[in-house]
Amino acid sequence: MKYEIIVVGGGHAGCEASLASARMGHKTLLITGNIKNIADMPCNPSIGGPAKGVVVREIDALGGEMGRNADKACLQIKLLNTKKGPAVWALRSQADKIIYPQEMLKTINSTQNLEVKEGMVEDLVVENNKIKGIILSTGDLIEADAVILTTGTYLKGAILVGDSKTPGGPHGEKESKFLSNKLKELGFNILRLKTGTPPRIDINTIDFSKTTIETGDDKPLTFSFDNKIYYDYKNQIPCHLIYTNEKTHQLIQDNLDKSSMYSGLVEGIGPRYCPSIEDKVVRFQDKERHQLFLEPESKIIDDKTYGNTIYLQGFSTSMPHDVQEEMVHSLKGLENAKILKYAYAIEYDAIDSKQLKQTLETKLVENLYTAGQINGTSGYEEAAGQGLLAGINASLKLSGKEPLILKRNESYIGVLIDDLVTKGVKDPYRLLTSRAEYRLLLRNDNADLRLREYGHLIGLLDDERYKKFKTKKENIKKLEEILKNNRITPKKEINEYLESINTSKLQDGISLYELLKRPEIKIDSLKKFIDIPYDKEVKEQLEIQAKYEGYIKKEERLAERMLELEQLKIRENIDYNKVDNLASEARQKLIEIMPTTIGQASRISGVNPADISILTVYLRRHPSHD
Repeated sequence: MKYEIIVVGGGHAGCEASLASARMGHKTLLITGNIKNIADMPCNPSIGGPAKGVVVREIDALGGEMGRNADKACLQIKLLNTKKGPAVWALRSQADKIIYPQEMLKTINSTQNLEVKEGMVEDLVVENNKIKGIILSTGDLIEADAVILTTGTYLKGAILVGDSKTPGGPHGEKESKFLSNKLKELGFNILRLKTGTPPRIDINTIDFSKTTIETGDDKPLTFSFDNKIYYDYKNQIPCHLIYTNEKTHQLIQDNLDKSSMYSGLVEGIGPRYCPSIEDKVVRFQDKERHQLFLEPESKIIDDKTYGNTIYLQGFSTSMPHDVQEEMVHSLKGLENAKILKYAYAIEYDAIDSKQLKQTLETKLVENLYTAGQINGTSGYEEAAGQGLLAGINASLKLSGKEPLILKRNESYIGVLIDDLVTKGVKDPYRLLTSRAEYRLLLRNDNADLRLREYGHLIGLLDDERYKKFKTKKENIKKLEEILKNNRITPKKEINEYLESINTSKLQDGISLYELLKRPEIKIDSLKKFIDIPYDKEVKEQLEIQAKYEGYIKKEERLAERMLELEQLKIRENIDYNKVDNLASEARQKLIEIMPTTIGQASRISGVNPADISILTVYLRRHPSHD
């Protein structure tokens, strides 16, 4: 049995990787331990959030599936941070835990060139440092030209609750016992990481009168640029806000020795930016309370589904079940709550992401790619973004084409992958807006303008969707020209109107484009002077471009300087031991990571500007082999 590409693991990374490779024309096999768990959401029932929501928009812009699938499963959605500037706007939705995987599986099953098989991969076939296939736990060999590992938390996965440690995956499935051993034999550095999940509560046992309601936005929103609305935005399912209290904190302090986290049972390193409730109480003892959200996991259908379960967001713990009961009952509104599924921590193996190329192909084994939590990340969105790029680049390589490497000024996905391969991880990586130097360029609203061309070029964006994008782009340009070519003068009626909308009077003539730069002026305010026959997306985009034009141009200039460094290539055969005067730490890090450009080298921790200058001079003096 032979395939061009095998994707191991059916989580969010695996779904995007397999769909991308199949849609790009390669015979693809998606192999997973349990087909029922494809696109499963074992933790938070949400998609998006700060930075992550932009990643979902970028996936959609490139032709991936997560955004469209999230729209199909939407229970509630809102645009975050709207009181701040557009650089930090991001969509976040509550996704239906039943509908999301069902719809993704439908998409996978209807995709040409893509087969799905249940099985546990326990070995890799490698010849002359090149992947040749996989071996299942049954002993069956399946050959492939390329393999993408998206194993999630299953590599030697172990569930931790109190003083117990049980081998297995998030739903008690069998863990992958031997694959990480094989990776170690091949020379990969193996990390032990940890994550966790909160308890699930029976919705019928919560007193919502003691909570604060959190609703979605009262307007239609979508992750996908297709803008197809699947939910009733006027009747969204609400979330609710509650807080921990003094009693909760005291219970945690009194029982710390029973927590897997603090008893010494945990070996892996947990996520810094998504800590357990024990961690929050211990690390932030000055805080009198921590906010928690009661999030619906599905529409209420019947008692046999997720429909009656509430996810207690922010209350991840590895306490024993009896202590979890007390902790939950200490919360206002949850005094009589019934826990349907207890919280737990999970440990798993991951690889050192510095052993990857920027294509997500491993440096040690040709045509072997990795994506998702195996690379040390956390989050569905980070996994999906990596899976998409791994599937794209494996397909491009097999077709003899140039890889797609997204730059830091082009996408959050580019920031994510560059951080992984250049800096590595010590704890599960979470994408944050603060990690992006050019976040005003990487906005929620312009992901299509940044990445649609790539999606069409590689063949993931069909002609119909591309045509729609081109029309939008042309209309933005036309509207800009209209506003620049239409001027108003300080006439009495014009100034009276401007004063009525709380902006200053005109002293001289001004173009409508310049007028739009005023903070008080919205693009719809210009209807007083001119007809604007364009849709909301076009108008919003033009308004942002006008108001932030100066800041955007400044970031573009900074990005151009960075791109100059990215264009200075470092040849693969360079011997850093022959580069005189490099600091010893810089030499060590350069040998370890083997950056491909001066720009990437400059972002390596321990490589200073003086080292970059020395390296640049050396490359100019020695343009060929060492």
